[in-house]
Amino acid sequence: MYRKNVWLQRNDQKDEIFKYAENYKEFLTNSKTERLFVKNSIALLKQHGFEEFTIAKQYKPGDKFYIVNKKKSLAAFILGSEDITSGLLILGAHIDSPRLDIKQSPLYEKDGFALLDTHYYGGIKKYQWTARALAIHGIVCLKDGTELEIHIGDNDNDPVFGIGDLLIHLSKQQMSKTLAQAIEGENLDLTIANIPLPDKEKNPVKQNVLKILLDEYHINEEDLLSAELEVVPAMKTKDYGLDRSMIAGYGHDDKVCAYTSLTALIDSKPQKRTLCCLLTDKEEVGSIGATGAHSLFFENAIADICHSLGKKDALYSARVCLTNSKMLSSDVSAGIDPLYDSVNDMKNACKISEGIVFNKYTGSGGKSGSNDASAEFIAQVFAAMEKDNVNYQTAELGKVDAGGGGTIAYILGNYNMDVIDAGIGVLNMHAPMEIVSKADVYEAYKGYLAFLKI
Repeated sequence: MYRKNVWLQRNDQKDEIFKYAENYKEFLTNSKTERLFVKNSIALLKQHGFEEFTIAKQYKPGDKFYIVNKKKSLAAFILGSEDITSGLLILGAHIDSPRLDIKQSPLYEKDGFALLDTHYYGGIKKYQWTARALAIHGIVCLKDGTELEIHIGDNDNDPVFGIGDLLIHLSKQQMSKTLAQAIEGENLDLTIANIPLPDKEKNPVKQNVLKILLDEYHINEEDLLSAELEVVPAMKTKDYGLDRSMIAGYGHDDKVCAYTSLTALIDSKPQKRTLCCLLTDKEEVGSIGATGAHSLFFENAIADICHSLGKKDALYSARVCLTNSKMLSSDVSAGIDPLYDSVNDMKNACKISEGIVFNKYTGSGGKSGSNDASAEFIAQVFAAMEKDNVNYQTAELGKVDAGGGGTIAYILGNYNMDVIDAGIGVLNMHAPMEIVSKADVYEAYKGYLAFLKI
């Protein structure tokens, strides 16, 4: 159903929509970083009969398995009855979100406060990260091989952290600057302590922090050099609106599409084609590195599966498989905000609560950086939505010259497979608190289920 209000179309399924939303809310609250998302995804997969892939094992149609890459990306599969070279049906999403990363040498003292130096990750409005409660999640890797998990700020009894903002009474000069200039990136430093350690003349507050780190977390300042600590909003995912129709939370981009893709795979029955859910890292900074979509991880994973299935030239078989595959690049779209609708071409914009959103192309300006799906594939996908009674809509990312952005679609498209962006409309995208419709979350899940039966 094209451009229909989901609440009106599924009025008799409201309880089911709300139940699915509750599960998603809990998962998102506990999965604010890519490491946590992978960890919780593995637990969910295991609950539903998936096992970790072993190259020496002989797999048969219907088998369910997953492959993890450096604890920050993941591919899960349900093996089909057809030869794997006939191609996969792939739901691909990213699990990283805009945030602040703590620098390698971060700790310093200034004016009686201990602070941590940060470097922001992804596209953010810097002013949105000041004067709000923040949490720290991550790991510290010690030289003896020990990995210590750090989680501070999200439990009820935890302290929280924050980045100071200038009081309005002294902000005349600051207020005259543009939004981009008012808060500088080097000033997004986290305030973490104020009590000095007695009998320490130099940096007594910092010395007290080091004592706490040693006593409570068994780490010293040098250990921070090999740490991976992320600063995220200290908030639980909550219902939004008097009618509880929406969800407010950190990291909907793109964890909302990752969760709906993952659960769609879990709830799918084996098909002729092999089914796959691919969860990648680093999309917000260009899909770079060993855990981003540009990595050879996914190609190597397919080659390993081909090898386990007895293919003599596993790499060639993997290339044939990928070329014959079809994929939904499961990523969010910019929903129409009633306060800022002037940035949209209203005929080609995403409306909240009107279902899963398909973007033929993203990119910016003259479609720069986009995938631009083929008309033939679009028709095939829309036919699948109609067949399963899924509410869907089409959109672009704002007016032609208003800005733009990209996804992982073009990267997988480089394998010559058919790919189109398909996701959920979001308000406040890239802000510490983003908004989605429960109806859209459910409809995306239903749409992904429909795609996995093409």
